[in-house]
Amino acid sequence: MPQEMIALLMFSTMLMLMMTGQRVFGIIGFVAVVAALALWGTGGESMGFTQAMKLMKWYPLLTLPMFVFMGYVMSESRLAEDLYRMFHVWFGPVPGGLAVGTILLMVLISAMNGLSVAGMAIGSTIALPELLRRGYDKQMVSGVIQAGSSLGILIPPSVVLVLYAMIARAPVSELWLAGILPGLLMAGMFILYVVVRCTIQPSLGPAMSRTERESITWAEKASSLRAGALPFVIFFAMMLPFVKGWTSLVESSVIGVAATVAAAVLKGRFTREVFEIATRNTLAISCMFMWVILAALSFGAVFDGLGAVKAIETLFTEQLGFGPWTILILMQLSFLVMGMFLDDTAMLVIVAPLYVPLVAKLDLGIPPDQVLIWYGVLYTITCQIAYLTPPFGYNLFLMRAFAPPEITMGDIYKSVTPFVLVMVGALALIMVFPEIALWLPQRIYPD
Repeated sequence: MPQEMIALLMFSTMLMLMMTGQRVFGIIGFVAVVAALALWGTGGESMGFTQAMKLMKWYPLLTLPMFVFMGYVMSESRLAEDLYRMFHVWFGPVPGGLAVGTILLMVLISAMNGLSVAGMAIGSTIALPELLRRGYDKQMVSGVIQAGSSLGILIPPSVVLVLYAMIARAPVSELWLAGILPGLLMAGMFILYVVVRCTIQPSLGPAMSRTERESITWAEKASSLRAGALPFVIFFAMMLPFVKGWTSLVESSVIGVAATVAAAVLKGRFTREVFEIATRNTLAISCMFMWVILAALSFGAVFDGLGAVKAIETLFTEQLGFGPWTILILMQLSFLVMGMFLDDTAMLVIVAPLYVPLVAKLDLGIPPDQVLIWYGVLYTITCQIAYLTPPFGYNLFLMRAFAPPEITMGDIYKSVTPFVLVMVGALALIMVFPEIALWLPQRIYPD
């Protein structure tokens, strides 16, 4: 049977099994092992064990539970509430100011967690009631929280980029550095949209009333700065030694956990309940990601053995005659379509065995050692868009779970449209100007 047909059979079998509702990693791992046995007979099953050993030896994976634990401690100990209070005091007088503060809150939560769900939980429990109480438009509020929380998978320490790094065999440190400027660019574009829209239509995001502004003393403002500065201290305590080269990635993640726990203890909020919730959630998420990575590596190993990647490359470049940029755009469009039905991890493990080796061989005018770093950022931004696109966007359903009854599913769908357009604009900018993503890694790692 031709390589293309075997690859097509594996993909179609996997997609059909996904309709059964079973866990993604179980389906992908099952297809990989069965295909290995069918192709190579006895001994083919050892491919899965080989990938498991490779996974266990991947030292940077230790950062995953550390950053997830940090996020949950910050959320459960209410350190994020202090940060939001600071944004409320200082940005309230600006049209849409609290929405701007919410986006900035999401940026900082992203820099300490790496997951979208943490931003959604914090934004929905802290910012959502406050924004609605102050007369903000419900669609504006819904869109801000969903779009802002999606930054968690782009701004380091992004768990999605860790997953991509493992599958693409790319350095996590460079991927994280590559995500910083695109993440800040996108956050800035969100803020610009909110401020302009609320200036044109003040009813969407009314500024804090004059009476309330005058009631806030300078002592209160200074106090809010001190309380809100603690997460900044945690972030810099974690990232500065890493950027300076004093610590490894794993060591910096340990510093981040220690600083977060110390902050919660100093505030008197690190209770047994906080520790138990954070530990349980960290264990659940870390195990899920480990299984997903293992399944993806096993699936990719079968493709490597088949030589299917070379066959697909020949199909696109020689038989169909597509240019490098046409192929890249088609790859991104396929991610956008899949994102309407699948989550980010499922998308990556399904197509990574084909896309990652293919993009490494495309002549895009980017150095070979940098192209996978750049593509990791493009993939992650596409995942962000997928989080917000109907009918099955991940954040859409999280928002429905957290939102009060007056925010309907129709409101949630409508609220994300302008933010999705902003994300598409950011994606196009980074495709046209790869330096946005690659400048910082090249500056920190010049060799």
